[in-house]
Amino acid sequence: MRLILLGAPGSGKGTMGEMISRATGFPRISTGDLLRKAVREDNPVGRKAEAVMKSGGLVEDATVTELVRERIAAPDCLGGYILDGYPRTIAQAEAIEAIDPARPEIVLDRAVGEETIVGRLSGRRICPSCGAVFHVVNMPPKVAGVCDACEGDLVQRADDAAATIRERLRVYHEATAPLQARYRNKGTYRSVDGEGFPEEVYSRIAGVLAGPRPSAGKGRSA
Repeated sequence: MRLILLGAPGSGKGTMGEMISRATGFPRISTGDLLRKAVREDNPVGRKAEAVMKSGGLVEDATVTELVRERIAAPDCLGGYILDGYPRTIAQAEAIEAIDPARPEIVLDRAVGEETIVGRLSGRRICPSCGAVFHVVNMPPKVAGVCDACEGDLVQRADDAAATIRERLRVYHEATAPLQARYRNKGTYRSVDGEGFPEEVYSRIAGVLAGPRPSAGKGRSA
């Protein structure tokens, strides 16, 4: 099974992806995480992507697709996987289907209002040392500015600044929203109300996943 999580930046795809992963055993594959790892490693992909990410733009399709291709070839993806942040464009959607054409697919689109997203992201704080995530209002650390897990300093990512968030949303609606129509036409699209506590949203998603699933094509399947 291939589960694709759609939704604007800050809509909560990561949280839902982790909850789905725990329930299904499928690994969550975040292209944002893959790109930030490449930046930390200062490899050619990371250096190429860093400036684009800081400006709120989208890293070119070929670069992101190659990272995804490598990741889904890993043994833990054989039974299924969850894509968070990919595909973002029609070209990427066509690419993943060409890479793994026989995989049954469900597309979950978490619908959340723009002001909710801005509030979520602008208050987010990250621990660069261990990757833990906090929020100054919704999930504050025990000590302001300090990671509960490793006591590292918490920071605000450059792409979580308010102006960059709005640019990211503009880019999302311009480049990614057309995927909704494509997946509706395929019959794999499911829209889920993304407002409310994570447990409430996950309950709605679990109801979708418990429903009828698309059939596998020829070749490898989940």
